[in-house]
Amino acid sequence: MSIFIDRSSRVVVQGITGRMARFHAQEMRDYGTDVVAGVVPGKGGETVEGVPVFDTMKQAVAATGCNTSIVFVPPPFAADSIMEAADGGIGYCVCITDGIPAQDMIRVKRYMMRYPRERRMVLTGPNCAGTISPGKALLGIMPGHIYLPGNVGIVSRSGTLGYEAAQQLKDRGLGVSTSVGIGGDPINGSSFRDILERFEADPDTHVVCMIGEIGGPQEAEAAAYIQEHMSKPVIAYIAGLTAPKGRTMGHAGAIISAFGESASEKVEILSAAGATVTESPSEIGETVAQVIAHQAA
Repeated sequence: MSIFIDRSSRVVVQGITGRMARFHAQEMRDYGTDVVAGVVPGKGGETVEGVPVFDTMKQAVAATGCNTSIVFVPPPFAADSIMEAADGGIGYCVCITDGIPAQDMIRVKRYMMRYPRERRMVLTGPNCAGTISPGKALLGIMPGHIYLPGNVGIVSRSGTLGYEAAQQLKDRGLGVSTSVGIGGDPINGSSFRDILERFEADPDTHVVCMIGEIGGPQEAEAAAYIQEHMSKPVIAYIAGLTAPKGRTMGHAGAIISAFGESASEKVEILSAAGATVTESPSEIGETVAQVIAHQAA
């Protein structure tokens, strides 16, 4: 099974008439993803490469039965688009948009809590590369050809390091069950812990590769979950070992402000929790291969 998307996912692209959204919507369709609708207020009735465009999410859901959304809406309006997806009955939403104000994401998180857990939309991102279940569906901006189908789950704050891990695995003949980008912003829809819980319950995922970075408490929270609940091996890499305290590095969330937020502290916490931590991004694939070989022995 796939933890979020598969061949049955019916995708709506919010902001589909934008240049980047139009390009990636076609890339997703070429991969085999079932893109059934787009939503852009004021442009209902138009089509983009044969995909019908609606004014509202509720209209798109009623007309096409879409159950999965990807948001390419500019930062000032992206939070409203995410909340509209939640209101429209979407089950899973990926937000690609970079630069959404933290205050807006606080509002989104609070808004989504109004729904009971069983009806609450799952959000990953913002500022992420998306999600892919190789051979089934692609919901994002990643290059689909570097992902082989397999049994390694990838969860990453960094899009490019997630790609690097997938390519290294492919070079060794190893495939991916699902790769999830959770985004680099300080406030995001789903945490490492949330995705680890999904991978732990997924019978198609045998090993998990977790790619974190400096800043924020997410990796420490993931370490506690790994220690207490994960039965599957976790291989981790933390970017930013040389980053000085107090300086933002790349992602808005990548700034060290408290104990447990530097790369070295996160490495220490994860190692103590039982994760196999690699010190260099170039070693991710080889470390995963070694862990898998040890499992099989």
